[in-house]
Amino acid sequence: MANPSEYAEAGVDYGKIAPFKRAMQAVGRRTLEFPRRHHVVVEPMAHGATYYFTGSFAHAWVQTTEGLGNKNWIAEWMRLFAGTGRSYYQGIGIDTALMAVNDVIAQGAMPVVYTDEVAAGDSAWFEDEPRSRDLAEGFFEVCQQVGMALPAGESPALRYLIKAEPPVTSCPSLSGCCTGIIAPSHLAVTGKKLQPGDRILGAASSGLHANGISLVIKRALALPDKFLTRLPNGNTLGDEALIPTRSYVALVEALQIADVDIHALLPGTGGGIAKLAADPRPFTYRISRWVQVPILFRYLRELGVSIEDCLTTFNWGIGYYIFVPPAAVETGIAEGQRAGYELVDLGIVESGERCVVFEPEHLTLPPPGD
Repeated sequence: MANPSEYAEAGVDYGKIAPFKRAMQAVGRRTLEFPRRHHVVVEPMAHGATYYFTGSFAHAWVQTTEGLGNKNWIAEWMRLFAGTGRSYYQGIGIDTALMAVNDVIAQGAMPVVYTDEVAAGDSAWFEDEPRSRDLAEGFFEVCQQVGMALPAGESPALRYLIKAEPPVTSCPSLSGCCTGIIAPSHLAVTGKKLQPGDRILGAASSGLHANGISLVIKRALALPDKFLTRLPNGNTLGDEALIPTRSYVALVEALQIADVDIHALLPGTGGGIAKLAADPRPFTYRISRWVQVPILFRYLRELGVSIEDCLTTFNWGIGYYIFVPPAAVETGIAEGQRAGYELVDLGIVESGERCVVFEPEHLTLPPPGD
């Protein structure tokens, strides 16, 4: 075997990165036809891809770049200590892609192209072929589900920039860019139609999704069994935290097909329920009804996390918000249900102080960042 190059000794060993690149390229080739359902053709190039719309009507493009955050640190911890032999990375691939995908659809766009970046602190992380395949298959699952191609990506080893928190020894930063198409272009959702009197519909989350992870890690590591702590439903805390994010693409697409008058769309992500007041206008978002709170969040309350922290950190059970006029509520709920989503009429938009009035907990939440 040849001696490693000085570059490899400095932290970038292409021989170790190669298994990951092969896995991602193999999966990427399997996704190239998926965007055709949206009348988009994708052609891979040497350093990226070209893509174009084959339809005959006016259209617009949208791009969103999003990172996963710290969720895959939990996957690495479980891989080391759970004793299951699993990598836990197929779900992480789903999470990573959906961070950008669920944001793209908030503009009324359908996702058609995704490019990823997996930046590790050392080349050795990429050598684990089962983990690489699982991550790639997670990306593939999302691409197949929503009609999106994965034509290119980046996988750097950043020894001097990325260092995992012990006891995890290596954990990459995961992110990606999603390109979506609005076709016809009149389906664009800008949020400008949002107004007092609009009803707030909520679609249930699958659980934690990928926001508030740092708080979950902090609390879990203080427990005797850490992420192996059993919850009342029998799952470990780690397994519950790693339930993949839900896609809301089919929901938005179904509402568009049914010509539901969508005034605004909002992912239930960072900022928790307080994010409802993200619009800078002086609107009050009055929530009078809620869904069953996922068990992980209820357990964190038992550990002493304040309700204020919970409502401003976690999605608390709602993964997506749809703002519609009162006349569209019945149709919106029915079409959502046909698409596999249980929509709940949570409350109303009012004129007034910019805040969220969360009546189930008798709390008023300031806008995110205030």
